[in-house]
Amino acid sequence: MPPETIATTTATPTTRYNAAMQDLVRRMLIELGENPDRDGLLDTPKRVDKSLRFLTSGYAEDIDAVINDALFDVDYSEMVIVKDIDYYSLCEHHLLPFFGKCHVAYVPRTKVIGLSKIPRIVDVFARRLQVQERLTNQIAECIREKINPLGVAVVMQGTHLCMAMRGVEKQNSVAKTSAMLGLFRQDARTRSEFLDLIKTS
Repeated sequence: MPPETIATTTATPTTRYNAAMQDLVRRMLIELGENPDRDGLLDTPKRVDKSLRFLTSGYAEDIDAVINDALFDVDYSEMVIVKDIDYYSLCEHHLLPFFGKCHVAYVPRTKVIGLSKIPRIVDVFARRLQVQERLTNQIAECIREKINPLGVAVVMQGTHLCMAMRGVEKQNSVAKTSAMLGLFRQDARTRSEFLDLIKTS
């Protein structure tokens, strides 16, 4: 019986899952023609296990806990923008990274959200297996649900390594996606103001 199997019989549920993941990584290295027992790869299964759990930690995040009641009644009806939010995610098709900048705006109705919570919301959804289109919509819908603003806008630009490293191998291609809800969809002037304000990014 291989050592990995023995380790899983007496371990806690979390350890069992970790051991199973690490065994999968070892087998993948073998399938790729590598020797998982050589010096440089001995700890790779553990590192990959830890790395993937961090990169997909958004599945375990509770949005309400992340926001942590940072919703405030404020008499303010102008646009709020947080731009140039760095994000990193994994493409669900090839498990390769895509990353870039996210710009978020909303026009409050009665409540605002703590500014630091917006990048946290971006991270929650980015740290899952994703496609950029869905990621953009999830961020916008989350903000709409939590503070019921007059409108929400999200624009994302991303470099996708599944395009740059493989397939068409277009290293300088950038994907741009947007979600415009409420006032940003209905009012061209509001939408144009937002797009002009993020244009310098």
